[in-house]
Amino acid sequence: MVQHTILLEFAPDLNALHGGKRLTDGLSAAVQIGDALWLANDESLSLEKLSRLPDSVERVRFGCHQQVPLSDFLQLPLPPDPDAPDGQKIQEADVEGLAYHDGYLWLVGSHSLKRKKPDPQATAEKNSNRLTKVTGDGNRYLLARIPWQAATQALARTDDHERRSAARLSGTAHGNELTQALADDEHIGPFLAIPGKDNGFDIEGLAVTDDRAFIGLRGPVLRGWAIILELALEQTEAFTLSLKPIGSSGRRYRKHFLDLRGLGLRDLCVWGSDLLILAGPPLAQAGPFSVFRWPGGAESRGGDASTFNDDLPVVFDLPVSEREQPEGITLFSSGAGSDPQLLAVYDSTSPSRRASANAVKADLFALTGRAGHF
Repeated sequence: MVQHTILLEFAPDLNALHGGKRLTDGLSAAVQIGDALWLANDESLSLEKLSRLPDSVERVRFGCHQQVPLSDFLQLPLPPDPDAPDGQKIQEADVEGLAYHDGYLWLVGSHSLKRKKPDPQATAEKNSNRLTKVTGDGNRYLLARIPWQAATQALARTDDHERRSAARLSGTAHGNELTQALADDEHIGPFLAIPGKDNGFDIEGLAVTDDRAFIGLRGPVLRGWAIILELALEQTEAFTLSLKPIGSSGRRYRKHFLDLRGLGLRDLCVWGSDLLILAGPPLAQAGPFSVFRWPGGAESRGGDASTFNDDLPVVFDLPVSEREQPEGITLFSSGAGSDPQLLAVYDSTSPSRRASANAVKADLFALTGRAGHF
């Protein structure tokens, strides 16, 4: 059950996207750092920072919208082109996961291909041709971290005092070190050339703890089993991350298979030693959506894991309408001593969720007990 809603207020001049779309119509990821919420829209090339406002009588509010272009901090495969026609100035990063750990804001793009949608106004022949067109956006191959400076409450490309710099996983507009490592994988390799919404390779979740990053896959879902990839990363040179081998096999990733009732991963977050998993349909269809708990999921293992549904308790189911989908979750604190809560943001928002043209409601859910316990 929804415990409360909070109001996310965006600046009108920053809320607009190409084609008449708005940031508020497609929030794909969220993370709280102090009194700020960092959000992403999957059709942009920026992050959005909202700061805590004085609460209204009805709910908690975030506003004072600041837009942070990713190109200010990261060497993108395809930087924005100011001379391109409107609607083609950027190739979206399709940011689907945000996390904060040890002084860094982490982000991940979907790494997925896309297939054109049929057009209701087009002929059957044209729609048939549209369905043959598979393309990729080079900026989707993004796994990166950006230093967070507590003193200024801002991101920094370099932090000379701490000797830190923003960095992304080595790659190009055609793939990166992760897709190269997975190319010959017996489970995932065959799905790299399949669009994400066709049960192809599609990243939609990120959690970071200690020296590990956990990557949640919306697809592929194999015989009803979802996949989380566990990665170890290191900064090998300025502005560049690389994958480290994990375990004795020398492989640069671990695969964890989870029985989530046929659902795929939509987001992840760390709760103590556990992972909270937002799960939903792997294909383009309406619900159901649930939050599962993987006990001990944030702890490193000696090898791949297979976890059956009986060992993945449902924390709660999310009430959703046919037109909206929960896409991002983050632990949320409303102040010192407050009970733990989980914040959910939504893609394809319903009219009832829109407080105005530039403000949208997000949901808060109670987390009973404490991490590792009910």
